[in-house]
Order: sequence, then structure tokens, then C-alpha cells
Amino acid sequence: MRRLRNVKIVATLGPASNDYRTIRALFEAGADVFRLNMSHGDHAEIRARHEIIRKVEADVGRPIAILADLQGPKLRCGTFADDLAHDLVTGATFRFDLSDRPGDATRVQLPHREIFDALQPGAHLLVNDGKVKLRVEDCGEDFADCTVLAGGPISNRKGVNVPDVVLPLAALSEKDRRDLEFVCELGVDWLALSFVQRAEDVEDARGLAKGRAAILSKIEKPAAEKAFDEILAASDGIMVARGDLGVELPVQNVPPIQKRLVRKCRAAAKPVIVATQMLESMIESPVPTRAEVSDVATAIYEGADAVMLSAESAAGGYPIEAVTTMNNVAIEVEADPTYHEIMRASRMVKRSSVADGIVASAREIAETTDIKAICCFTQSGTTASLVARERPAVPILALTPLTHVARRMCLTWGTNCFITEGEVNRFKLAVVSAARAARQGGFAGETDQIVVTAGVPFNVKGTTNIIRVAPCAERLIYATDPD
Repeated sequence: MRRLRNVKIVATLGPASNDYRTIRALFEAGADVFRLNMSHGDHAEIRARHEIIRKVEADVGRPIAILADLQGPKLRCGTFADDLAHDLVTGATFRFDLSDRPGDATRVQLPHREIFDALQPGAHLLVNDGKVKLRVEDCGEDFADCTVLAGGPISNRKGVNVPDVVLPLAALSEKDRRDLEFVCELGVDWLALSFVQRAEDVEDARGLAKGRAAILSKIEKPAAEKAFDEILAASDGIMVARGDLGVELPVQNVPPIQKRLVRKCRAAAKPVIVATQMLESMIESPVPTRAEVSDVATAIYEGADAVMLSAESAAGGYPIEAVTTMNNVAIEVEADPTYHEIMRASRMVKRSSVADGIVASAREIAETTDIKAICCFTQSGTTASLVARERPAVPILALTPLTHVARRMCLTWGTNCFITEGEVNRFKLAVVSAARAARQGGFAGETDQIVVTAGVPFNVKGTTNIIRVAPCAERLIYATDPD
């Protein structure tokens, strides 16, 4: 199934998307990556969703990426009696404490002793992405009595931010470490780390993952934005998680930060996801707001590799419609001549390696002649990522014998991933495989030409050093190739 756009769509799974029929419908509507939120659902539920995704993948015959999003040192309140939500009224009093009793309209558990150890009267607590704001009036080692400054809804496990207090929290909690080992053994492709503050947080997770999954850092703390260059260098990908970032920082700071981070990721040839509240109204409505559509379009115009749905696809009433909307917005934006002008104007011109020159040449050849696709053989995904950084105007076909590499590349802009059968050890075989993939995928016909890039010797990471314009007809390849 060929996508008609280059930006990728990440869809979060949850109660509203928990069965084969819905997950397959989400894929067919446009989802390229499925996110498993480790903050919600036990291991049995996560395993069941993973198995369904892999069954969909087998049935459609196309690689699908799975991203496991670790909870991180996310501060959340406890649960309420009968799972009821409560509206806190401005001026009312409300208590947070360590008791595990179900909450009510006057109190709820805050199961983080380190908060009570650090709190002082006058500090502020923000709940539910900042929708509810409270001021601490009195506190002790196991409680905080607050005044509600800005009322609003509070319900089970809503996030709590403490902007006035520095909390000495480890990047990975014990739960995260258990979850990380579980999903790596399960076979996910990407690990998203929440509340990263420094590059050492990423290296800690990489050591635990032991190469079983790629590491994606979520930028949602001011400290992460300040240390972004080091975090980017240590990560395989980035998520601009605007929810908590917009709570911890003034909201007007978020758009320019988003733009800067997306550009830096593209320069580094590492995938970047723009996430949080992209089509939030579609949790309850089959139609998004015009502002939400513009928000999705802005991320695409900026050159993001992927845009993400959270509660819209996990718990909303219209998960398939949300993916369909995002897919249609992407198709329309990428058909706009202005989009291609922006991609050209923001293209990286600083190149320092043979691989950089090869992929730049492939893009230039494809855009100045009648080439239907750029086909790259890759052992690690690096070549495909470098081609994607160029944002070519023709499709990118990424071919690899490694299933896990093909799945990981599903997050990279414009890549159409193919798993080659058997090991390719000669360039002629690479060209034949590329031509077959282009024809079978509907990217080119018998009379068309493609550009093929690869590294010789084969199956060695980082050796991209050859480029060829080739016909799609196999008889012509064998007739003209001197090998």
C-alpha cells in the first residue's frame, strides 16, 4: 500500500483502538507507526496490542514500526473513587497526600514522596497539562494543603508539574526499567524516553536496551531544550512533546522552540516527531478545528518527519477519522508548491563525507531528469536517513535484508521500506532488487529509470559510496551492466 505523502503518522493505541479490526483500519487510514503508552495498560494489554500489530504487519506485507513510550519520572496523581472526575473550583481548598485511599472532591494521592520533601509554602502545582493551578499553603512530609487558583477537571492519574521546585529525579524509574526490559524482549522498534534532561539519561537507557531498540528522546523540560545539542547527538530520534513543554515554559515560547528543534534534527538526519494536542477536539468530534488543521500543517511545512496522535486515536470517539484527517492534511500540504520551496530553501548544504555527496547527487539527478525513485540499500538505516534529509521530490525506497532496520525506518520522512530476500552481495543484484521493488510497489514501470545508491563492500555499515541510474526492466539491467 503506497502512501501518497512523505510525512509519517504515529497513532497511539488504547481502549478505543484495541482490536485487530480497528488497528488494521488505522493502518489503512494512514498510520505508519503505532505508539504503546507505558503509562497506561499493564504488560498483558501491551503484549496483546503488540501481537495484533505484528499480525496486521504480516497480513498487509509491509513493515510497521512500534514505539514504546516509557512513562519516565512523570508525576501523576492517584485514582478517584469509582473512577469519577471532579471539577475543582477556584478558591476552594484541596489536599495532596501519600495515602493510597481513592480520591474525592477534597483530596487525592500524590505518590511521589520527593515532591513533599521539596515543597515549600507558596510553591505552585499544575495539574492536567496546566489546566488546574494550585498554590501550596501548608505542607509536610506526607501532605500538601493547597488553594485552587485556577479551577478545572481532575481525574485518574492526571499529570502534575512542579515548576517552582527542582526535583532530583532519575531519568528512568524502577517501573521504566521493568517496562524497558519487557518491551525490548517483546520486540518493539523504538523506545521513547520521557522527561529527558541531559545526554546521560539517553546513554543510561541505551545501555539497558543493548541495541534491541532505537532510542527516541522526548523534549518536554526546559533543561532538555538547553542541552538539546548533546541530547540529539546521543539519541536516534527526537519527539517535541509540546504538552509538558508548554506547561513548564510560557506557551508563546513553544512554537519557536519547535521550529529550531525540527531543523536541528533534519540537519543531523535523525527523525523528529511533533506531538501533543494536534487534533485534540477529535477526541469528541468527528471534525477538527481549523486551528488544529493549521497546527498539523505547520509541523509538516517545517519538515517534521512525523506527526502524532495521542488520545485522539487511543481513547477518542473517532480514532480512524483522526488518522484520515491527518493523512488528508499531509497530502494537501505536500501538494502545495510552497511546501517544496520551503524544503529546498531549508536544505542542508554543509556536507563532509562521501555518503553526503552520494545522496545529494542522487537527489539532484532525480530532480533534473525523469527519474521515478531513489532506491538505497542500507544496513543500518543511515543511508536512507541521509537521502531523507535531502527531502527529494521523488519517492525514497529503502531496501534492507534486516527486518528490524526496515521497521525503524518507518519513522523517517519519505521512506518506503522493503525487506529484501536473501543477502545482496553484488551491486547488480542490488539494482535488480531495487527495480523489482519499484515496479511491485507501483513507483515505476518497465520503461522508467531509477537511481540506486549502495555501499561496496555490501553489508558493512557506513560505506555508501556508489550511485547508478538504472532501467527498471531486468532484461535491460542484465544487458547493460558490465558486472
